[in-house]
Amino acid sequence: WRDPGPGGGPPNNWQAVFGGPAWEWDPATGQYYLHSFLAEQPDLNWRHPAVREAMYGVMRFWLDRGVDGFRIDVADFVMKDPDLGDDPPSDDYPPWRADSRPRSRAHPDVHRVFREMRVLLDGCTPPRVAVGEIHEADLAVWCSYYGDGDKPELHLPFNFSLLRSPWDAAEVRRRVEDLEAALPSGAWPNYVLGNHDEPRLATRVGEPAARVAAMLLLTLRGTPTLYNGDELGLPQLEVPPERQQDPFGRRVPGRGRDGCRTPMPWDRTPNSGFCPPGAMPWLPLGAGAAPRSVAAQLEDPGSLLNLYRALLRLRRGSPALRLGSYGTIPGVPPGCFAFRRLHPGSPALTVALNFTAEPLRVNGLPAGRIALATGRHRTGESVMGALSLGPHEGVVLEGALGEAPPEDGPV
Repeated sequence: WRDPGPGGGPPNNWQAVFGGPAWEWDPATGQYYLHSFLAEQPDLNWRHPAVREAMYGVMRFWLDRGVDGFRIDVADFVMKDPDLGDDPPSDDYPPWRADSRPRSRAHPDVHRVFREMRVLLDGCTPPRVAVGEIHEADLAVWCSYYGDGDKPELHLPFNFSLLRSPWDAAEVRRRVEDLEAALPSGAWPNYVLGNHDEPRLATRVGEPAARVAAMLLLTLRGTPTLYNGDELGLPQLEVPPERQQDPFGRRVPGRGRDGCRTPMPWDRTPNSGFCPPGAMPWLPLGAGAAPRSVAAQLEDPGSLLNLYRALLRLRRGSPALRLGSYGTIPGVPPGCFAFRRLHPGSPALTVALNFTAEPLRVNGLPAGRIALATGRHRTGESVMGALSLGPHEGVVLEGALGEAPPEDGPV
C-alpha cells in the first residue's frame, strides 16, 4: 500500500505485465495497492517481516503434509525497489522483459528471501526442492539465483533458453554449451521445451521434429521439465475469442495463451475423458483429439507417447543420463547435434540428433549399439564409427563403460 504520488496519481510509473498501471486505487483507504499482474492479484510486501513469516508458515503447512517442494511463480518479482523509482520508458508493451523493468522486479534483496527459503527447505527431512520461474536472458544474472557458495538459494531457476531458441542444431548446441560453462560450482542444470505461456512444442518445431525434441530434453545433463500434452504432440490451438479464458489475451488481443492450455485428451469419449460428456470443458479440445489421446497412443507402439515412456525408462536405468557428465562431440555435419554422457561404472552413451529434413551421415562416433532411436525400429543396431541419420531422426548409442572426463577438461 502507498499514498498517492504528487498530484494524486499513482506512486510511480510501474506497469502491470498484463497491461495498464500496476497501481490500483482503493477509495476505502485512500491509498493505492500494487499488482504486478492483475488487479485481483495484489503483490505482498515481502519486506515486512510478518508477511515473510506468514508465507514461510504457508510453506511449512504443505511441507508437513509431505510435498516435495515448490515452484515459485515469477520468482524475481518478489522484491522491488524500496524507493519506488520509476522504470524507464519502454516500447515493450506490456513491459515484460527484464531490461524494461529494472525497478519493479528483481531488486538485489530478492536473494535474501531465497536464502531464507533455502534454509527452511534444507531443514526438512528429507530436504525439499525450490524451482523458480525467472525470465532472465543474462546467464550471469540467471546463475546468481543458485546462490553464492555457502549461501545457496534456488535449487533450479527455470532455464528457458531452449524454449525460445530457433530449432537449429548449431544454436541449440551453443546455448547448451553456454549454460554448462556459466553454471556455478555444484549447480545442477535444467531444461524446458514447453510451458503454459508459450506456443506448443510440436507447433514451434514442427510435428516431424517433436521426436528429436523429446530425445534432446530427456538426454541432456540436468533436470527436464515436461509440459502436459507435449508427450502427445498436441498442437497449438486457435481458440476463438468467445471461448478464451486467459485474462492476458482478453485484455491484450493477440497475446493470449489459451492455445497451449487446452484440455488433456485422455481417451476417445466425448470431451476425451477430461470432463463428462455433455459438459462444457474450460477450453475447447480441438479437432483430432481422439487419435492423439493417451488411450490411442498407448495402443500404438510407435507413438510419440511411447517414445517418451521409452526415453524415461532409459533415463531411469542409466546413471550416465541421470547423473553423468556432458561433452559435445565436434566435427559432426551441419544440422547435427551430438554429445556424450559419461558416468564411472556405467555404459557411456552417445546422443546424435538430426535437426533437419535431410538425411545425414555422421562419422567419428564411438562404436556401440543403438539403445533407442526416435523411430524405434533401429533399436539394437550396431554402429562402428559411422552413423546414417534419417530426416528428423535421433539415436542413443550405448558403448563401453564410461569414465568421467578430468575436471580441467572440456565441458
